[in-house]
Amino acid sequence: MRSVAAPPFNLHPRDPRLAGWLGDYPACLFGEKLYQSIELMERYSIDLAIDLLGRLNVLEGIDRPRSTRDLCDALSFPARFGGTLSWLLERLIETGCIEIETANSQRFYCLTSPLWQPQCAELRRIALELDGANASTLDLLDYAASLYPLVAGGEQNGEQGLFLPQGINLWLNYFDNRNLTYAVNNWLGGLVASGYLTSRSTIRVLEIGAGAGSGSEILLRCLNDRGLLPRLKRYLITEPNAFFRRRGQRELLRQFPNLPLEWDVLDMNLRWDSQRIAPEQFDLVYGVNVLHVAKDLLFTLTQARQALAPDGYLIISECVRPYPNQPMYPELIFQILDSFNDVDTHPEFRPNPGFLTASQWRLAFRRAGFERMEVKPELNAIREVYPHFFTGAVIGEGSGGVSLQGAALPAQ
Repeated sequence: MRSVAAPPFNLHPRDPRLAGWLGDYPACLFGEKLYQSIELMERYSIDLAIDLLGRLNVLEGIDRPRSTRDLCDALSFPARFGGTLSWLLERLIETGCIEIETANSQRFYCLTSPLWQPQCAELRRIALELDGANASTLDLLDYAASLYPLVAGGEQNGEQGLFLPQGINLWLNYFDNRNLTYAVNNWLGGLVASGYLTSRSTIRVLEIGAGAGSGSEILLRCLNDRGLLPRLKRYLITEPNAFFRRRGQRELLRQFPNLPLEWDVLDMNLRWDSQRIAPEQFDLVYGVNVLHVAKDLLFTLTQARQALAPDGYLIISECVRPYPNQPMYPELIFQILDSFNDVDTHPEFRPNPGFLTASQWRLAFRRAGFERMEVKPELNAIREVYPHFFTGAVIGEGSGGVSLQGAALPAQ
């Protein structure tokens, strides 16, 4: 099939009802620049998917309904690439050019009309005019996309490519707090978590999967804005990657030289009490975009709950899927990572690897023994008016705590 002219990128105004659901948060947190940037990233990932499927010779094979299993066999892709290939095809549903049939629990994809020629260069130009910091996300998306043919050909896995020296700098730029499309996760987590700690006379924090420390930085800034840093008695920052851990340590000690900060390694998939994390020691267990890759989610959530003081909180800021199976632009980066895909699934709360919906997080927290929990903001309502809202904080309360409803958020 020949390609057709690409539809122009038209940014629709935000639904005014969205402001009503976000009124408890500073206006700058979910501002117009972030909204426009996310819309651009969504379209950019669609055009990247079109380009990748063309380069992988998949498009010529779906002139009739084909399953990803059939396509992997025909194109000699490794069987484990099937999930990634499925994501690329699902990403094109919004184009209206692909039809999907389901039979015997398998999905079959068929190209029904020509796809447009990808417009990545033009979309990049628009994104950079909007915010130069968008280069960080675009660069990582492009770099990940360049690795897809190597992964599909079985020449390397995603970890080998994405964490080469040239990839490390891209990750550091992506996680940087100047990159709004990622930093929104840090800010929402920091604002929500600090709001739950205002009544504490002392504060002990355990952070898991801290990376290079951009989430730690924002949490400390939020605690400082609330006047809570003098109450901080212990902040244990854990990260398994030695390079990221040392990088974060240097930067945080430079910014916060007189705080009780500690660093260590923690494998969240192993028993925490065998890794120097004693039970009931922390008022807050905190993580930004980490628990969705826990191998056994219920096990890791239970370990976090056991580390909490009786009235402590597990608070995670996560990229949250609005609807089940809905593709999201960040997944183009992570789909080729074994650590993203090699997780234990569950039909009710984790039917697929990757990001969870708000409802799936609620169910997982309850299954892990959290009697009281909530998600902020109200994502199930927001998705009805804006289906590309991807950021949420999930809060689980240890036994004996006060009502979750009492946590304060900053005024606008």
